[in-house]
Amino acid sequence: MEAYLQHLVAQSVGFALIIVAVVAFFESLALVGLILPGTVMMATLGTLIGSGQVGLYEAWLAAGLGCFVGDWVSYFIGRGFKEPLHRWRFLKRHQSLLDRTGYALDRHSFATVILGRFIGPTRPLVPLVAGMLNLPPYKFAPPNIVGCITWPPVYFLPGILAGVAIDIPASHNSAVFKWMLLISVVLVWLSAWLLWRGFRAGKGSPDMMTQWLPLPRLWVMCMLSVVATVVSIMVLSKQPMMPIYGHLLWNVLTR
Repeated sequence: MEAYLQHLVAQSVGFALIIVAVVAFFESLALVGLILPGTVMMATLGTLIGSGQVGLYEAWLAAGLGCFVGDWVSYFIGRGFKEPLHRWRFLKRHQSLLDRTGYALDRHSFATVILGRFIGPTRPLVPLVAGMLNLPPYKFAPPNIVGCITWPPVYFLPGILAGVAIDIPASHNSAVFKWMLLISVVLVWLSAWLLWRGFRAGKGSPDMMTQWLPLPRLWVMCMLSVVATVVSIMVLSKQPMMPIYGHLLWNVLTR
């Protein structure tokens, strides 16, 4: 997929920005986002940003507009077709997720709309459910705008880090640095996921992961992961290639 996207970028940067907007749109569109590998595609597009083939801020704007349109299309689909949607067999199979989303929107609509954009299964559902619950547009719009502004760079970031690493001159030190960078990114992701699991413990239905990671074990794993993350970042910062990497990353962020 990355090779195909690189080919399209080579044809036209403008066309590449259209692809960014379209990916963000379908990733946000009601139900479509459940089956689209949008997270992988956004990370791949981030790689192209990191390698300098697409500008960060142009891609950020395109993705923000794409997810904004996708969210509002989903919202009005939910608002206009709530009765048929309640009877749709596909949604009935996800009734528990819909119920939890609806409950969260009813209690904390602002936080739910923002946080829902960063959680894969709920990203394409929150705007739809908000429309089905007749959440007023003036309550949906502010958190939606905040979410659409903050979501693209977060999902671009892993790809940007990888794309910048690709441009580091090949050497023994650069190979070691790239492995250390990968380990640090994985540890950051793992720590964030464990913290999220810990803070939402008891709020959702039990699953297989809950049985394997009961709360005491979960917090132990979380602390170990956070410590490992801090150590890995400290070691990475002392690596000889870090100044070069930092300079390349700064160029991407300020270009």
